Amino acid sequence: MAAPLLHTRLPGDVAASASAVKTLGAARTGISDTLTLENDFFNSPPRKTVRFGGTVTEVLLKYKKGETNDFELLKNQLSDPDIKDDQIINWLLEFRSSIMYLTKDFEQLVSILLRLQWLNRSQNVVEEYLAFLSNLVSAQTVFLRPCLSMIASHFVPPRVIIKEGDVDVSDSDDEDDNLPANFDTCHRALQIIARYVPSTPWFLMPILVEKFPFVRKSERTLECYVHNLLRISVYFPTLRHEILELVIEKLLKLDVNASRQDIEDAEEAAAQTSDGTDAPEGLFNMDEDEETKGETKADPAQLDHMVHPVAERLDILLSLLLSYIKDVCYVDGKVDNNKTKDLYRDLITIFDKLLLPTHASCHVQFFMFYLCSFKLGFAEAFLEHLWKKLQDPNNPAIIRQAAGNYIGSFLARAKFVPLITVKSCLDLLVNWLHVYLDNQDSGTKAFCDVALHGPFYSACQAVFYTFVFRHKQLLSGNLKEVNTSSSSATPSLRETTVRCYQSLEIQLEGTRYKPAQTHLTPSSPLTLVFLRGQTNSLILFTRYGKIRVLKSYRRLRNPLKRR
Repeated sequence: MAAPLLHTRLPGDVAASASAVKTLGAARTGISDTLTLENDFFNSPPRKTVRFGGTVTEVLLKYKKGETNDFELLKNQLSDPDIKDDQIINWLLEFRSSIMYLTKDFEQLVSILLRLQWLNRSQNVVEEYLAFLSNLVSAQTVFLRPCLSMIASHFVPPRVIIKEGDVDVSDSDDEDDNLPANFDTCHRALQIIARYVPSTPWFLMPILVEKFPFVRKSERTLECYVHNLLRISVYFPTLRHEILELVIEKLLKLDVNASRQDIEDAEEAAAQTSDGTDAPEGLFNMDEDEETKGETKADPAQLDHMVHPVAERLDILLSLLLSYIKDVCYVDGKVDNNKTKDLYRDLITIFDKLLLPTHASCHVQFFMFYLCSFKLGFAEAFLEHLWKKLQDPNNPAIIRQAAGNYIGSFLARAKFVPLITVKSCLDLLVNWLHVYLDNQDSGTKAFCDVALHGPFYSACQAVFYTFVFRHKQLLSGNLKEVNTSSSSATPSLRETTVRCYQSLEIQLEGTRYKPAQTHLTPSSPLTLVFLRGQTNSLILFTRYGKIRVLKSYRRLRNPLKRR
């Protein structure tokens, strides 16, 4: 029995009431007459249109007996591009009454029905079509997948043919004003089908994966599809983990195919073109510097659009994902702990599966950092998770190295992580480095080998990187004189620094990178210089009077800007 949601014609429908009155003849008055009018209206079909052949049931039965003429005629009439709304409603009513005959033998006919352009038609057509879909999947479950595939195909702007000279070019109709309403109807169709077939989510997910547009499609196409995927995860919560994994996997493909250097080059070239001059390149611009004059004069219109096409797609999709995360976690302007915990569990699993093993990902991991910014507890849980990954010898070395790198980056750059948490993490890292060095001093593997000791070097870099970017806070307390007095530094940090330096001195032997101080002892100053190499970031020590950061002159444009 059809649910109330599926009633196709309601009392008071202006378009149909005039037709009903004509059918009834003279006007009736009174309550009883009104009820009679409504009953006659529901039982009467829409006004007749020109058609050929018998009823649908007769055509299907004839086809079973081998008579195909009327069947072919029926297919041609349904395929008519100029088919009218009244004709569609007539056909759908007949198909609903003949739904038991639409077995797998009529797969071609059902395929034609699923290709009908029903979304941009009158509300009567839409309602009748939704009722037809519900009847079809409940009576003939063999057509569930085709129905779901048809709905998923409408999650992107429709294709239109653009005439360019003598060539027809297919493109997406990005300016369709009906897109939001069409998306609403498609989601409603999915929920209606799920009422009749509870296993709908299980069949839907492979179709969503298959229908995901190629990552080189237009920004609008990708944006619409990802938006609809995230919307599905709201009313089909069992699919949320798989949907988020699919979206993040596609984002990673965009991320690794557009290096940070390429994005920076494109932005800089565009800025120079808009200024009309080639701005001088500074070799010592640092991340913590204030914005340069050239950046402040940038065209405001350009700030809302990335020049690099892949970066623009990545920017749009990341903004969608971050907005989704905030909408899930925040209820009435406050963080909902239970919902945030559930989402954190999904995202940390995806982070381990996709982000940790991926090389050269520069932007996508910010979805995890963003969620951690909501409450300190999530940031601490994330750090603890990475710490367990780093120190566990059962994990692959590449995973342990990545975990160490993320610890360093997170501690150094996340302003919402308080100093006490930074010091606690540094204490854990330094103590672990001590134990590691003690275990290697007398062993047969006590030599410099990045492949063998990768996690160790990653932990060293995490300590140094954090110190470089948080030194002002770290030195504002008891470690204020760390640059000039050995007595102010803790023995643990100083000894680890010296021993790490000695290992790096051996590692750099024969390269163009040389330590600035060849004999570092526990009594030497602890001033650091962070030098970017060609492939890896190398930490060197010097007795210069202050901390400096030498880096690429190009500033990284914020990849998470709001549109």
